Formats: sequence, C-alpha cells, structure tokens
Amino acid sequence: MIRVDVEQGELQGFSLEIAGDITFGRAADNVVRLPDWHVSSRHAVLRTEGSRVIFRDLGSTNGSRVLRGDSLVNVDVSCQYELELQAGDRLALGDPKSPVVVRVFSELWAQIRGAVPAADEAPRESHEPDARVVAQRPVSAMADVRRSVETDRTLLGSLYEVTRAMSGALAMSDVLDAVAGAVFSVLPRATHMTVVLRDESVTGARAAHDGYVPVTTRVRGEPGQPIEAVPIARSVFRKVLTQRAAVLVADAQQDLAGTASILGASILSTMAAPLWKGEEILGVLEVDNRNSPGIFGERDLDVLMLLAASASLAIANARLYRKVQQGEASAKAEAGYLKQTAQKKFEGIIGESAAMKAMFSQLSKVIETRVTVLIEGETGTGKERVASAIHYQSQRRDKLFIAQNCAALPESLLESELFGHKRGAFTGADSDKKGLFELADGGTMFLDEIGEMPLTLQSKLLRVLQEGEIRPLGSPTTRSIDVRIVAATNRKLEDEVKEGRFRQDLYYRLQVFPIRLPTLRERRDDIPLLARHFLDKYSREMGKPIAGFSQQTLELMMSYGWPGNVREVENEVQRLVIQTDPGSYLLPHDLSARIRNVEGVLDKVRPPRGTLKEMIEHIEKWLLIEALREHKGNKSATAKTLGITREGLHKKLKGFGIG
Repeated sequence: MIRVDVEQGELQGFSLEIAGDITFGRAADNVVRLPDWHVSSRHAVLRTEGSRVIFRDLGSTNGSRVLRGDSLVNVDVSCQYELELQAGDRLALGDPKSPVVVRVFSELWAQIRGAVPAADEAPRESHEPDARVVAQRPVSAMADVRRSVETDRTLLGSLYEVTRAMSGALAMSDVLDAVAGAVFSVLPRATHMTVVLRDESVTGARAAHDGYVPVTTRVRGEPGQPIEAVPIARSVFRKVLTQRAAVLVADAQQDLAGTASILGASILSTMAAPLWKGEEILGVLEVDNRNSPGIFGERDLDVLMLLAASASLAIANARLYRKVQQGEASAKAEAGYLKQTAQKKFEGIIGESAAMKAMFSQLSKVIETRVTVLIEGETGTGKERVASAIHYQSQRRDKLFIAQNCAALPESLLESELFGHKRGAFTGADSDKKGLFELADGGTMFLDEIGEMPLTLQSKLLRVLQEGEIRPLGSPTTRSIDVRIVAATNRKLEDEVKEGRFRQDLYYRLQVFPIRLPTLRERRDDIPLLARHFLDKYSREMGKPIAGFSQQTLELMMSYGWPGNVREVENEVQRLVIQTDPGSYLLPHDLSARIRNVEGVLDKVRPPRGTLKEMIEHIEKWLLIEALREHKGNKSATAKTLGITREGLHKKLKGFGIG
C-alpha cells in the first residue's frame, strides 16, 4: 500500500492511498491527475517491486526530482529515469522553480526500522532487555505534574512562550518545528528529539501498536534540519503505549546495556512521553541526551510531560487542519468535476460568454421537468441542438427524439406526418401510417419553425398539449400519448398572434418556459472559440492539419455581424479548410469578401484627427446611427440594445443633430 500527499501545487492537500501503481500527470486517466501547467500529460509512475518502491519519470517535458533530506536527486538519463525511494523522500515534479511536491509513504516503511513493534510482534518475547525505568508520569497524573512546576515562575514563562508557538502553528511541518524549538528551549540537557506519529490509515485493533512512523528527528544547534530517525528502544516504546505514561531511563547505556538501539546511537539518557487525544495515542515524543554531563532527572520528565500535552493538542489540530484542507481540495475537485459534467450536458453547444452561461443556467432548470419549452432565436443560432440537449439529458433520453420542420411540408402532408392516418383517409393512403407524435411516445417531439404551422393544425397541436391525445387522419378514435414538446421559432410569436396568424391559446401554452438563444452579435467573445472548434472538426474530417488563425483574421471575424450566426461561422470555416494548404495559417485574405469588407467599415468609423473629445463623439455618433439603422429606426429597441433609456437616447440624438 502506498500513500501520496500533495504538499505543493494546485492540488495541494490532496491525499490518496492505494495498492498498485500510481501514475501522475495532467491527463484525465492518471491515478493522480495534476492540473498544473508544467506537469506533462503522463509525467511519472510509482510502483512496488517486492520490498522496494520505485519512481520512474515517463519522459516528462520539465523533468522530475526527488527531495532526499537536504539533497536533490535528478531523475534523468543518468539513472535511466528511475530511482528507488527511501523513507522520507518527496517527489518534485515539473517546473524546477515551483514544482508539484508529493510526499510518499509506504507500508514497507511504516515501522521504525526494527524499533517499533508491529501488532504481530507484540506477543513475542523481546530480544532487548526490559527497560529499568527510574521514573514515569501517567497521563492521568497530569494535574500533579502541573502543580509540581507552579512555583517555578521562570519555567512557567518559558512554557507559556513555547506553548503559544506550538498552538499558533497550523501545518504539520510548522508544528514539528515548534515542538523541536520548545524541547531545546525548556530542556537544556536535550541534544536530540524524535517525534513518532501513528499512521491515521491504521485503525481498529492494529491501532494499539501498529503503524507508528518516525516523522522527524532534530539536533540541538541545527534548527530546521531533520536527520535520519533515531531508533527508540522497544521496551521503552511499549511502556509508553501500554501504560499511557512518560518514562525516564536515567542512564540508558547502563540500564539497557544490551539494547542495540541505545548503544548504536550512543544515548546516555532518554525520555519518552505519549502524545494523546482523549483515549487515542497519537504518537510518542522522545528526547535524548548524548552528553555525559547532562543525564535527565525527574524534573525534566515533568517538563517533557507538559510539553507533550501542548504538543498533542497542536498535532491534533494540525491533523484536523490537514483534513479541512483535503476536504476543501476534494470539494474543489468535485466542484470542477460537476462543472465539467454540467458543461458536458450541453456538449456541442459552444459558448463561454455571459449570454451563453445564462442560457445554460436556464436549460439546467428545465431539463428534468416535463414542461413545454419554446426556443426563440434567429436562424443558425442552434435551436435544434439545444432541443436535442434538453432531450438527451432528461429522463426521456432512452426514448426517441424526433424533429420536424413545420415549414418543410404543405399542410396536408404535415398533418399526416405529425398525426398519422388510416388507410383510405385520402387519395394514395393505401395503408395505415403512424404519425411522428405516436412514434415519439415517451420521448420528445421537436417542432422547428412552429410559427409556420397552419392555423388548422395549431388547434390539433393544442389538443396534444392540453389532453395528451392525437387523432390520426381518417380515424374515429383518439390515442393517448406521453410526448414532451419542444418548439422553436425565429419569429416573434407575440406579433404573429396580433396579426391573427397564430392562436393566442396555443401561444400561451408554448410560452410556459421560453428560452431565447443569443445571436452571435450578442456574444462576440465566443467567435474565436467557435472558429477554432470548427477548424478542429473539419481539419480532422479532411485529414488536413491547419496551423490556426492569425490574430488579424480572428479580429476581422469578431468585427463581422454574422447574420447567419453559428451556421454561417461553420460554413465559412469549412470553406477555409478546403481551400487552405496543409500546415498554413488562415490569413485575412483567405476570408470571404463580405467578412473582409469589415476592414472598410473600420475605415469609416475611424475618426478624423482632433481632440480626444471630438474623436470619441465621432465614434459615438457613428454607433448611434448604425444602431438605429439595424433596428429600422425603432428608438425603444435601439436604446435597449445600447443599454440606455429611451430618454437618454433622445438626448444623445438631439446633441448630435440626428432627427
């Protein structure tokens, strides 16, 4: 089992524990997906080989390094891009100046190199002599320990300062720094300090003994410089855990004469105190003395116990802080996933402008309902694509989505097409035929150009909406159907009702949830996005790689009005791909003449030389005239488009002498 914690990068706070290979990279199929720009799509992999943990760089662009203590090991061609990791190693991926830093933990490293007993070792007889403890302080006696130091005001002042430093730290690394500083500040005889913490992933019965990991060892005089973990005597460690007490071995070399962990480290005196939270043992704080004049006494044990109490709270808070960070990172990742999922709902509908986001928001509200939807928009804005998205993201997705253009057939054929007919209903009806409404039962019926539907058929459609029934031509009976209707029009149906060309009752039935698709003129920021989308589409279809659009080409495209909207953009880009040589950029002269004419328009609006006020007034006047021309002199519509009041428009027109 390997666990990785992302300590630096966009995914900071992310943690994962898994058995098997762990791949890193930007691509979505990596086990750990790193969104940082400088990380390659498939950057690196961690794998286990027996008792070894192997890190391999997969030929990344910005490389990988391993932070090992104070050294930095490049994982490059010099080591065949592969390195065996050691306990405490951290990965530095991507940009050397600001890499993604990942800490690696392995169950193979979870024990303290023969010092901490695993669960299955506890019943066995220890090969080390039992520690002859000269003093101990159980957790239950903390009140007595506090009273023992109350009279020493100097010590109390020092304890207050170091406790404040520990409680002010949030990140675990800062807490460990503060604990080390506290130990060396209030225990002058201490030369070495080690913190051992229990792996939070170990739970249940195993938690009593298993999975304790040395996280840092510090040396007096070398602040902030972790060294290799100091081993703890097994018998001392067992006493701390089983008796929930701090212990003191006054002369470690004499009292534990045969203990390899003591002799190997030349420890003259040692103390160890539990780190706890309620009934849970979080770890052990060990303090050593390796100078013969500095053997610890019971007073030192009292001070260590007080330090351990404050350190326990700080470590518990740091763990909680890390969980909050991980929760935030997880929530952020989930929000990103949900955002991507929401965007995929409308896959094929291209747009990131404010107008499109508002439209997407409307769609999200109506998708899972049964209400009738009326899509309004100019030709080429993508009304059928939106109707399709409504169907395929709804609970009706498994049924048919059927589209019919109401302007494509004459009245007699359209009625038969929609409602079906019986044999003999009219000349040429030599068999029964199901209508599109019956075929779409349980699904969605999209009626495009609903404003073109004849009045006689409008009454039949109204019956479908009101009663959920259809009557095929020539049939004496009706049939019940369950069809959701999505209609679309490029006309203003309200005006059609006033002119008597559209039934008012049907209009109100269709207007339950209207959605207006913005024109391309209203979302010019989406033009480059659409152009690149269609360029990719047709480049793939034709097997002709195109380098892209020049900046001036995109500027001209954004300045053009696109009366045919998205459909016109698609047709223009398809033509460009056909006529352009592979590998070339699309330049302004490649565009259609009507789009290139925008250059002439820009010349027209270019103001004559003068003061800044005069040039701005010239441009403003031209914009007002063009807006009035676009709306055929309708001042209310012009004011609305320009985002000003009708009175404000009148004032500006009067100021420029425009009638």
